[in-house]
Amino acid sequence: MNDWKDKVVWVTGASSGIGAEIAKQAASAGAKVILSARNEAKLQEVQESLKNSENHLVLPLDLSESENFSSLVDVVISKYNRIDVLVNNGGLSQRSEVHETPMEVDRRIMEVNYFGNVALTKLVLQVFRKQKSGQFIVISSIAGKFGFFLRSAYSASKHALHGFYESLMLEEEKNNIKVLIACPGKINTEISINALNSEGKTHGVMDHNQETGMPVDECVRQLFDAVKKEKKEVLIGNKEIKAVTLKRFAPRLFWKIIRKQSAT
Repeated sequence: MNDWKDKVVWVTGASSGIGAEIAKQAASAGAKVILSARNEAKLQEVQESLKNSENHLVLPLDLSESENFSSLVDVVISKYNRIDVLVNNGGLSQRSEVHETPMEVDRRIMEVNYFGNVALTKLVLQVFRKQKSGQFIVISSIAGKFGFFLRSAYSASKHALHGFYESLMLEEEKNNIKVLIACPGKINTEISINALNSEGKTHGVMDHNQETGMPVDECVRQLFDAVKKEKKEVLIGNKEIKAVTLKRFAPRLFWKIIRKQSAT
Protein backbone atom coordinates (compact mmCIF):
# COMPACT_ATOMS: atom_id res chain seq x y z
CA MET A 1 0.00 0.00 0.00
CA ASN A 2 2.91 2.37 -0.64
CA ASP A 3 0.99 3.89 -3.53
CA TRP A 4 -2.57 5.10 -2.87
CA LYS A 5 -3.32 6.04 -6.47
CA ASP A 6 -6.53 4.39 -7.71
CA LYS A 7 -6.81 2.29 -4.56
CA VAL A 8 -10.35 1.81 -3.23
CA VAL A 9 -10.33 2.91 0.40
CA TRP A 10 -13.38 2.49 2.65
CA VAL A 11 -13.37 4.71 5.75
CA THR A 12 -15.86 4.40 8.61
CA GLY A 13 -16.37 7.34 10.94
CA ALA A 14 -15.55 9.53 7.95
CA SER A 15 -17.83 12.46 8.81
CA SER A 16 -15.30 14.21 11.07
CA GLY A 17 -12.01 13.99 12.92
CA ILE A 18 -9.46 11.33 12.03
CA GLY A 19 -11.81 9.62 9.56
CA ALA A 20 -12.46 12.78 7.55
CA GLU A 21 -8.75 13.58 7.49
CA ILE A 22 -7.89 10.06 6.33
CA ALA A 23 -10.38 10.53 3.49
CA LYS A 24 -8.82 13.89 2.61
CA GLN A 25 -5.24 12.65 2.53
CA ALA A 26 -6.13 9.42 0.73
CA ALA A 27 -8.08 11.34 -1.93
CA SER A 28 -5.20 13.77 -2.36
CA ALA A 29 -2.94 10.79 -2.99
CA GLY A 30 -5.26 9.55 -5.74
CA ALA A 31 -7.42 7.03 -3.91
CA LYS A 32 -11.12 6.44 -4.49
CA VAL A 33 -12.76 6.82 -1.09
CA ILE A 34 -15.97 5.37 0.32
CA LEU A 35 -17.18 7.65 3.12
CA SER A 36 -19.26 5.97 5.82
CA ALA A 37 -20.81 7.21 9.07
CA ARG A 38 -24.36 7.84 10.31
CA ASN A 39 -24.63 11.52 9.32
CA GLU A 40 -25.17 11.63 5.56
CA ALA A 41 -25.19 15.43 5.37
CA LYS A 42 -21.74 15.66 6.99
CA LEU A 43 -20.44 12.90 4.74
CA GLN A 44 -21.57 14.87 1.71
CA GLU A 45 -19.74 17.93 3.01
CA VAL A 46 -16.58 15.85 3.36
CA GLN A 47 -17.02 14.42 -0.13
CA GLU A 48 -17.41 17.88 -1.64
CA SER A 49 -14.16 18.95 0.01
CA LEU A 50 -12.15 16.08 -1.47
CA LYS A 51 -9.95 16.21 -4.53
CA ASN A 52 -11.81 14.71 -7.52
CA SER A 53 -15.01 14.56 -5.47
CA GLU A 54 -16.88 12.71 -8.22
CA ASN A 55 -14.61 9.67 -7.73
CA HIS A 56 -15.78 9.11 -4.17
CA LEU A 57 -18.90 7.54 -2.67
CA VAL A 58 -21.05 8.54 0.29
CA LEU A 59 -22.36 5.38 1.92
CA PRO A 60 -24.18 5.96 5.24
CA LEU A 61 -23.54 3.26 7.81
CA ASP A 62 -24.52 2.72 11.43
CA LEU A 63 -22.07 0.39 13.19
CA SER A 64 -24.83 -0.80 15.53
CA GLU A 65 -26.86 -2.15 12.58
CA SER A 66 -24.61 -4.91 11.26
CA GLU A 67 -27.52 -6.64 9.52
CA ASN A 68 -27.20 -3.97 6.80
CA PHE A 69 -23.49 -4.44 6.13
CA SER A 70 -23.74 -7.17 3.50
CA SER A 71 -25.81 -4.98 1.19
CA LEU A 72 -23.38 -2.09 1.68
CA VAL A 73 -20.44 -4.28 0.68
CA ASP A 74 -22.41 -5.23 -2.44
CA VAL A 75 -22.86 -1.53 -3.28
CA VAL A 76 -19.11 -0.92 -3.04
CA ILE A 77 -18.21 -3.93 -5.16
CA SER A 78 -20.85 -3.01 -7.74
CA LYS A 79 -19.32 0.45 -8.14
CA TYR A 80 -15.59 -0.23 -7.82
CA ASN A 81 -15.24 -4.02 -8.35
CA ARG A 82 -12.80 -4.28 -5.43
CA ILE A 83 -11.80 -2.98 -2.02
CA ASP A 84 -8.13 -2.36 -1.27
CA VAL A 85 -8.26 -0.86 2.22
CA LEU A 86 -10.84 -0.87 5.00
CA VAL A 87 -10.18 1.80 7.63
CA ASN A 88 -12.15 0.85 10.72
CA ASN A 89 -12.21 4.24 12.39
CA GLY A 90 -15.83 4.65 13.51
CA GLY A 91 -16.60 4.35 17.20
CA LEU A 92 -17.77 5.84 20.48
CA SER A 93 -15.77 7.09 23.44
CA GLN A 94 -16.89 7.34 27.06
CA ARG A 95 -16.80 9.71 30.03
CA SER A 96 -18.19 7.91 33.11
CA GLU A 97 -16.95 5.91 36.07
CA VAL A 98 -17.67 2.19 36.36
CA HIS A 99 -19.96 2.50 39.41
CA GLU A 100 -22.30 4.92 37.63
CA THR A 101 -22.33 3.30 34.18
CA PRO A 102 -25.32 1.02 33.46
CA MET A 103 -24.75 -2.12 31.43
CA GLU A 104 -26.77 -0.60 28.60
CA VAL A 105 -23.95 1.87 28.00
CA ASP A 106 -21.28 -0.84 28.17
CA ARG A 107 -23.21 -2.93 25.66
CA ARG A 108 -23.76 0.00 23.31
CA ILE A 109 -20.08 0.88 23.26
CA MET A 110 -19.07 -2.74 22.69
CA GLU A 111 -21.69 -3.11 19.94
CA VAL A 112 -20.32 -0.15 18.01
CA ASN A 113 -16.59 -0.31 18.77
CA TYR A 114 -16.12 -4.07 18.69
CA PHE A 115 -19.01 -6.07 17.24
CA GLY A 116 -19.87 -3.59 14.48
CA ASN A 117 -16.20 -3.22 13.61
CA VAL A 118 -15.66 -6.98 13.46
CA ALA A 119 -18.87 -7.66 11.53
CA LEU A 120 -17.81 -5.31 8.72
CA THR A 121 -14.29 -6.73 8.71
CA LYS A 122 -15.56 -10.30 8.31
CA LEU A 123 -17.55 -9.33 5.22
CA VAL A 124 -14.71 -7.35 3.65
CA LEU A 125 -12.32 -10.19 4.50
CA GLN A 126 -14.24 -12.38 2.04
CA VAL A 127 -13.49 -9.80 -0.67
CA PHE A 128 -9.82 -9.59 0.32
CA ARG A 129 -9.43 -13.38 0.26
CA LYS A 130 -10.87 -13.58 -3.26
CA GLN A 131 -8.53 -10.80 -4.37
CA LYS A 132 -5.57 -12.31 -2.49
CA SER A 133 -4.81 -8.81 -1.26
CA GLY A 134 -6.07 -6.06 1.03
CA GLN A 135 -5.35 -4.14 4.19
CA PHE A 136 -7.25 -3.45 7.38
CA ILE A 137 -6.32 -0.24 9.18
CA VAL A 138 -7.80 -0.30 12.66
CA ILE A 139 -8.01 2.89 14.67
CA SER A 140 -7.65 1.75 18.25
CA SER A 141 -6.32 4.02 21.02
CA ILE A 142 -3.64 4.09 23.69
CA ALA A 143 -6.65 3.16 25.86
CA GLY A 144 -6.35 -0.17 24.06
CA LYS A 145 -2.96 -0.60 25.72
CA PHE A 146 -3.95 0.35 29.29
CA GLY A 147 -7.09 1.33 31.19
CA PHE A 148 -7.76 4.91 32.22
CA PHE A 149 -10.19 7.04 34.23
CA LEU A 150 -13.74 7.31 32.81
CA ARG A 151 -12.94 4.90 29.95
CA SER A 152 -13.79 1.40 31.27
CA ALA A 153 -16.07 0.26 28.43
CA TYR A 154 -14.18 2.23 25.79
CA SER A 155 -10.85 0.80 26.91
CA ALA A 156 -12.30 -2.72 27.04
CA SER A 157 -13.61 -2.41 23.49
CA LYS A 158 -10.22 -1.27 22.22
CA HIS A 159 -8.38 -4.03 24.09
CA ALA A 160 -10.73 -6.51 22.40
CA LEU A 161 -9.84 -5.16 18.96
CA HIS A 162 -6.15 -5.83 19.58
CA GLY A 163 -6.78 -9.50 20.33
CA PHE A 164 -9.03 -9.93 17.31
CA TYR A 165 -6.80 -8.17 14.76
CA GLU A 166 -3.54 -9.68 15.97
CA SER A 167 -5.13 -13.10 15.41
CA LEU A 168 -6.44 -12.05 11.99
CA MET A 169 -3.01 -10.67 11.10
CA LEU A 170 -1.37 -14.05 11.71
CA GLU A 171 -4.08 -16.07 9.99
CA GLU A 172 -4.29 -14.02 6.78
CA GLU A 173 -0.65 -13.18 6.17
CA LYS A 174 -0.50 -16.15 3.80
CA ASN A 175 -3.21 -14.49 1.69
CA ASN A 176 -1.34 -11.20 1.33
CA ILE A 177 -3.78 -9.47 3.71
CA LYS A 178 -2.20 -6.91 6.01
CA VAL A 179 -3.30 -5.38 9.29
CA LEU A 180 -2.18 -2.13 10.90
CA ILE A 181 -3.42 -1.27 14.39
CA ALA A 182 -3.08 2.45 15.13
CA CYS A 183 -3.16 3.71 18.72
CA PRO A 184 -3.71 7.47 18.83
CA GLY A 185 -3.24 9.34 22.09
CA LYS A 186 -4.47 12.89 22.55
CA ILE A 187 -5.59 14.11 19.12
CA ASN A 188 -7.43 17.37 18.45
CA THR A 189 -10.82 15.95 17.40
CA GLU A 190 -14.38 16.06 18.72
CA ILE A 191 -14.20 12.56 20.22
CA SER A 192 -14.80 13.85 23.74
CA ILE A 193 -17.82 15.92 22.65
CA ASN A 194 -19.48 12.81 21.20
CA ALA A 195 -18.48 10.49 24.06
CA LEU A 196 -21.23 8.79 26.09
CA ASN A 197 -21.82 9.74 29.72
CA SER A 198 -23.36 7.55 32.44
CA GLU A 199 -26.84 8.22 31.04
CA GLY A 200 -25.88 7.19 27.53
CA LYS A 201 -26.09 10.82 26.37
CA THR A 202 -23.35 12.80 24.68
CA HIS A 203 -20.70 14.29 26.95
CA GLY A 204 -20.94 17.53 24.95
CA VAL A 205 -17.63 18.99 26.14
CA MET A 206 -14.33 19.48 24.35
CA ASP A 207 -11.87 18.09 26.88
CA HIS A 208 -8.60 19.88 27.51
CA ASN A 209 -6.71 16.73 26.45
CA GLN A 210 -8.31 16.87 22.99
CA GLU A 211 -8.18 20.64 22.67
CA THR A 212 -4.41 20.64 23.25
CA GLY A 213 -3.75 17.38 21.40
CA MET A 214 -1.83 16.66 18.21
CA PRO A 215 -3.36 18.26 15.09
CA VAL A 216 -5.40 15.70 13.21
CA ASP A 217 -3.52 16.22 9.93
CA GLU A 218 -0.23 15.32 11.64
CA CYS A 219 -1.87 12.25 13.19
CA VAL A 220 -2.96 10.99 9.79
CA ARG A 221 0.40 11.85 8.23
CA GLN A 222 2.05 9.58 10.80
CA LEU A 223 -0.57 6.91 10.15
CA PHE A 224 0.13 6.93 6.42
CA ASP A 225 3.85 6.80 7.12
CA ALA A 226 3.25 3.65 9.19
CA VAL A 227 1.31 2.14 6.26
CA LYS A 228 4.21 2.92 3.93
CA LYS A 229 6.64 1.25 6.32
CA GLU A 230 4.31 -1.78 6.58
CA LYS A 231 4.13 -1.57 10.35
CA LYS A 232 1.77 -3.82 12.28
CA GLU A 233 1.15 -1.32 15.09
CA VAL A 234 1.84 2.37 15.55
CA LEU A 235 1.50 4.74 18.51
CA ILE A 236 0.56 8.29 17.50
CA GLY A 237 0.59 11.30 19.79
CA ASN A 238 2.86 13.42 21.92
CA LYS A 239 4.46 12.55 25.25
CA GLU A 240 1.38 10.59 26.41
CA ILE A 241 2.27 7.65 24.17
CA LYS A 242 5.42 7.09 26.24
CA ALA A 243 3.10 5.61 28.89
CA VAL A 244 2.78 2.46 26.77
CA THR A 245 6.52 1.80 26.94
CA LEU A 246 6.62 2.78 30.60
CA LYS A 247 3.90 0.28 31.49
CA ARG A 248 5.83 -2.51 29.79
CA PHE A 249 9.28 -1.82 31.20
CA ALA A 250 8.63 0.08 34.45
CA PRO A 251 5.12 -0.86 35.58
CA ARG A 252 5.51 0.41 39.16
CA LEU A 253 6.52 3.85 37.88
CA PHE A 254 3.74 3.74 35.29
CA TRP A 255 1.02 3.26 37.93
CA LYS A 256 2.52 6.00 40.07
CA ILE A 257 2.40 8.47 37.18
CA ILE A 258 -0.85 7.47 35.48
CA ARG A 259 -3.01 7.92 38.58
CA LYS A 260 -2.01 11.60 38.62
CA GLN A 261 -3.10 12.28 35.05
CA SER A 262 -6.24 14.29 34.25
CA ALA A 263 -9.12 12.22 32.88
CA THR A 264 -10.24 15.08 30.64
